[in-house]
Amino acid sequence: MSFTQLSNPIFVQAIADYHLTDNIDTPVSNPYEEGTIENRLYLKCWIDTVQWHFEDIIRDPQIDPAEALVLKRRIDKSNQDRTDLVEQIDTYFREKYANVDVLPDARINTESPAWAIDRLSILALKIYHMREQAERADATPEHRQLCQAKLDVLLEQQKDLSTAIDQLLDDIEAGRKFMKVYRQMKMYNDPATNPVLYKK
Repeated sequence: MSFTQLSNPIFVQAIADYHLTDNIDTPVSNPYEEGTIENRLYLKCWIDTVQWHFEDIIRDPQIDPAEALVLKRRIDKSNQDRTDLVEQIDTYFREKYANVDVLPDARINTESPAWAIDRLSILALKIYHMREQAERADATPEHRQLCQAKLDVLLEQQKDLSTAIDQLLDDIEAGRKFMKVYRQMKMYNDPATNPVLYKK
C-alpha cells in the first residue's frame, strides 16, 4: 500500500466524522492510536475541516464584530496547529528515511512530503464540499452542472497529486531525492519578532 492509499481514506473518514455534527465546537475523537502516523493524518484533516468551516462563518456579512474577532483568534490558533502537525508528519518521514544512502546526483524537491500531504488533505475537503454542491437538490441544474465539472477536475487533481507524492517518497527511499525541512518561522506569532507585541 502506498502512503497516499493510506492517507486518502483517513482524510475521507475525518471529514465524514466531522460532518456527523457539523459543529466547529465538536471535540475531536481520533480513532487511531496516539503516536502513529494514522493518528497524525486524522488529526491533520480534522483541523483542516474545522478551519474550512471557520472560514465559511467569518465571511458572513452579518457576523457580529466581537464574534468575528474571537473567530479570527481561533483561525490563527488553527493555522499554528496545522503547521505544527505538518512538521510532525515531516519528522516521521525524516526518521523513516534517516538511513537511506543518498545518491551523489540526488536532487531536492520544491516542498517537503508533509506539505504536499497538507495539500492532499485540503483537496479531500474541496472534493467533499464540491460534491455537496453538485448534488444540491435546491440548486439550479446549471449550478449542479458547473459544480460537477469542477468536481471532475478536483478528482483528477487528487489522482495526480497522490501519484506525485508516492513518486516523491519512492525517490527519497531510493536516494534519488533527499529531504530538507525548514521549520516555519511565523514572525507574527512570536512576541520577540512582532513589533506590535514587543513594543508594548
